Amino acid sequence: MNTELPLSAAEVDAFVQSTLAEDLGTGGDVTSSSVVPATARLKAVMETREPMVVAGLPLAIAFFRALDPNCTVEAKAEDGQKLEAGAEILIVTGNARAMLTAERSALNTVQHLSGIATLTRAYVDAIAGTGAVLLDTRKTLPGLRMLEKYATRCGGGQNHRLRLDDGILIKDNHIAIVGSIEAAVKAAKSANTGLEVQVEVDTIEQIEPALAAGADRLLLDNMTPDTLRKAVALVGGRVPLEASGGVNLTTIRAIAETGVNFISVGRITQSAPAVDIGLDFISA
Repeated sequence: MNTELPLSAAEVDAFVQSTLAEDLGTGGDVTSSSVVPATARLKAVMETREPMVVAGLPLAIAFFRALDPNCTVEAKAEDGQKLEAGAEILIVTGNARAMLTAERSALNTVQHLSGIATLTRAYVDAIAGTGAVLLDTRKTLPGLRMLEKYATRCGGGQNHRLRLDDGILIKDNHIAIVGSIEAAVKAAKSANTGLEVQVEVDTIEQIEPALAAGADRLLLDNMTPDTLRKAVALVGGRVPLEASGGVNLTTIRAIAETGVNFISVGRITQSAPAVDIGLDFISA
């Protein structure tokens, strides 16, 4: 599991500053500056209120340190770690105004990314022992792809394409435009990109033409487990097979047991609910 944050120090700083700017507006945190004395100190604990897998903790720390470089942070967990409800994630001590101002940005980030990691882990656990590998997709929020795919890795999944230049995936619309699977694969191979050519197929009948044209991998889209088993038998290990479409926690085990190599699930990034995490006052 690769839980190294995929952002450079400069990229982390840019993310933190843009997020804080969105929250602060032009007037800043008027509530904290009006109510809380400038010299007041705050010690608080971030803890989870439900079982979760942690993701994004270094970013939360960066938010607090951006507003109070002298704050102290004690990490009680790390990205990729599974926690039970009530577990402490970190303890932060610093200027009260700064801590309160950074709180929402820090929590939003960890709640969202940990939600993805937690849902991913549920899918990974559901196919344990089958040999199938869980993949994410490009169904991510604009501007957050690298972080959301990082959260997938924290949950035990693997990344498919990070970007459109990562691999060639010929889908039904590409085929419709050029006229046939054979023409699409031939064009992709002729481009000499050096990239793997994957072809989406919707029916068993499309498999042999795709393989004959030189496809390196097949995406079996919206096939039932029975059809997937037939596809696995027909391909006979000639290329890796990925199942996709209509996958959820109820269906994924049966899909994995058909013998496919990979299962891609868009909902782990697209529809993961945020984890319930709080930041609670301990002492001044």
